[in-house]
Amino acid sequence: METGSPDNTQTTGDEPVWTGLPPRLLTMRRLLLVVWLGLLAVALGLLLELLAGPAWAAFAVLPLALMAWGWVLLGRNWASWRYAERADDLLISRGVLWQEETVVPYGRMQLVEVTSGPVERHFRLASVQLHTAAAATDATIPGLDPAEAERLRDRLTELGEARSAGL
Repeated sequence: METGSPDNTQTTGDEPVWTGLPPRLLTMRRLLLVVWLGLLAVALGLLLELLAGPAWAAFAVLPLALMAWGWVLLGRNWASWRYAERADDLLISRGVLWQEETVVPYGRMQLVEVTSGPVERHFRLASVQLHTAAAATDATIPGLDPAEAERLRDRLTELGEARSAGL
């Protein structure tokens, strides 16, 4: 049975409720892939045409094949990212071939940052970075909606202060 709480978290018994990343992150990453590999294909084609002849310019399709492969991999990677807020910690799961799950206890958080570069801002995205005393447990959740990133930062900061006060 799923229950909601006033602090915007949900629980289903002992199972965490996972939240995925917004589709705008996938759109941004795929657009960057097309732009960079498209430019590489054009530059390589022109360079090979000038230096080696028209037959060699056909090798400019290699970046286009890499683009198709990257398109699929980006989709699988995006689908693998998720996070869940639990009572005592934050779970972050990611990875297709090598799956990784990070557990960050609220009481161990020292700093929670929200960052957004120029391309991320254009796509209305922000990343949340969590810093703990142990560098190995630092974690990042990329590509969130800025309002969700700020909500998560405020909630994690509040929970971190509450949990560390008891230490």
